[in-house]
Amino acid sequence: MHFAVLEARYYEPINDALLAGVERALVKEGATFEIVTVPGSYELPAALEMAHASGKYAGYIVLGCVIRGATSHYDLICDAIAHKFQDQAVMHQLALGFGVLTCENYEQAEERADMTRKDYGGHAAVAALRMVALKKQFGRHDH
Repeated sequence: MHFAVLEARYYEPINDALLAGVERALVKEGATFEIVTVPGSYELPAALEMAHASGKYAGYIVLGCVIRGATSHYDLICDAIAHKFQDQAVMHQLALGFGVLTCENYEQAEERADMTRKDYGGHAAVAALRMVALKKQFGRHDH
């Protein structure tokens, strides 16, 4: 199985931790992956659409981090990308693992990204792996 790991590297230390969890989970299952980096979380849905159109991947994992600030920007970004990812997953029947953290502060993001604590990167990878298995159960075999 080959996966696209699409990441927004706005908060690099957080993403490094998320990626470590993804890598551990995928390697454990013998899966391969490519990392594609985009400028921010808002660009992730477009990158997912492009990756899907390539036909190269069995599944997808999206990673990023949005931390609440002083304006409504946080709410707009979180709402827009979450709905778009769900729409894409359903419309294209994607095996998608959602690892975009939406946190109140940097400390929450660190806790959720760290493999020894919450390991949301690892959880997103496991979700994508399970969705690939589900597609196969229903007779769908993508790359």
